[in-house]
Amino acid sequence: MTTIHRIARNAAVLLISQVFSYLLTFVYMALIARHLGAGGFGILSFALAFTAMFSILVDLGLQQLAVREVARDNSLAAKYLANMTTMRLILGVATFGLIALTVNLLHYPPQTTTCVYLIGASVIFMALPQMFYAIFQAFERMEYQSIGQALNAGLMLIGVFLGLKAGLNVVGIAWLYFSISFITLVYSYVIFRLKFSGSIPWSYRKIEADWFFLKETLKEAWPFGLTAVFISIYYWISSVMLSSMKGDEAVGWYNAAFKLVMVIPFIIIAYFTSVFPTMSRLYISSKDSLKYVYEKSLKYLVIIALPIGVGTTLLANSIVTFIFGGEYGNSVVALQIVVWATVFIFASASFVQLFNSINRQMLVTIIVAGCALLNIVLNLILIPRYSYIGASIATTATEFAFLFGAFVWSFKIGYGIPVKALTSVIVKVSISNAAMCFFILNFNSFTLWGLIPLSALLYFVLLFIIGGIDKEDMLLASAIFSKRPAGGSSGGNTKSD
Repeated sequence: MTTIHRIARNAAVLLISQVFSYLLTFVYMALIARHLGAGGFGILSFALAFTAMFSILVDLGLQQLAVREVARDNSLAAKYLANMTTMRLILGVATFGLIALTVNLLHYPPQTTTCVYLIGASVIFMALPQMFYAIFQAFERMEYQSIGQALNAGLMLIGVFLGLKAGLNVVGIAWLYFSISFITLVYSYVIFRLKFSGSIPWSYRKIEADWFFLKETLKEAWPFGLTAVFISIYYWISSVMLSSMKGDEAVGWYNAAFKLVMVIPFIIIAYFTSVFPTMSRLYISSKDSLKYVYEKSLKYLVIIALPIGVGTTLLANSIVTFIFGGEYGNSVVALQIVVWATVFIFASASFVQLFNSINRQMLVTIIVAGCALLNIVLNLILIPRYSYIGASIATTATEFAFLFGAFVWSFKIGYGIPVKALTSVIVKVSISNAAMCFFILNFNSFTLWGLIPLSALLYFVLLFIIGGIDKEDMLLASAIFSKRPAGGSSGGNTKSD
């Protein structure tokens, strides 16, 4: 199977799974938000944000390093599993203790503290299946990870539906997170034993602590881990600071918008989960092919991201009212602002994966560290004056700063995108977006579910007509769907590895 077919297969499997999982997540979060109201939803959102900032301490970058290294040499799988298990058990206990200590020092009410305990425990349980997911990714068997993600989302939806009928409060919802995280752990281990035990001689009885291996691995992994720490800070610190400065309702209004747009990057997650192992190998075998994959990825993500930003900005009022109800009217402006953070996330994702795949993960760490500091400063300035709107502005400004920093560094290390080609894409995408805007503004009598697909169809048809999607893109699509290598000689994209 050629590289392009393998990427396509894994991306398709993950994309379908992510669409399904995030659709279910979208539904159960909307149900929870409606049931708990802005105050209760704010408590749950705070617990999720607070524990998320600590959760990366369970990993310290080991997962991403394991994917990269095992993808290059499958024989390392058992060694990584044996030692990652030890590290995650130790770090998991330490992290939970740190979560409990910190939330008590901040003197939050008992209900909020209990939610933090339960969500914190679920975070630890969810960190353990990620070890197996790293192996699934490295062996490019993403279907098993996809099933696990869908299982988790499906069980949560069922649990929420039944729980709300029984009148669960916010603590009861937190118990659901804890219970289902354990089931996900059991699933991941069972799949590993059934599907990989023949090729990877490892079981939980073979846990080991090779301190020399761990020392060298952590030395290589720490930039990944530190990057994730900073990302967690600037993703989640707004909710924590809002809770402290403005109360639970402000957290609820902000998170109704924030969680809605943070569902959208499932496309990035699905795509780069499948393409990262390939990019890591291409850095060793064919740097021209690596640059080709990276440049095409950026183009496609820009094409997808900009209409999402424009369309959501125009339809924000209808979207919020439909999903969350009238109580969340204050979330409309927040949504119109934070959706552009998602656009910038899309555009910067290719740079992140490029830097990580070429062993320049420290660049990501440096940029993210600066952005985390910027986000905290902006929140300190904007939240006291503008509450959840200020938090929304801070989030979006931070993502733009990250994109700008990554773009500049790509030129410094010799992987800069040709400005003329990028400008051409942006101009054509802008023209198509303008037509889509005209359609939305003049045909807003359509239902939301009719207006969105029709607008998207108009956008992509016009983009194709004016050349935003060119012959090379069509050849790639043809190769994927016909299972034949694409013609041409563009950077070796059709080579097997």
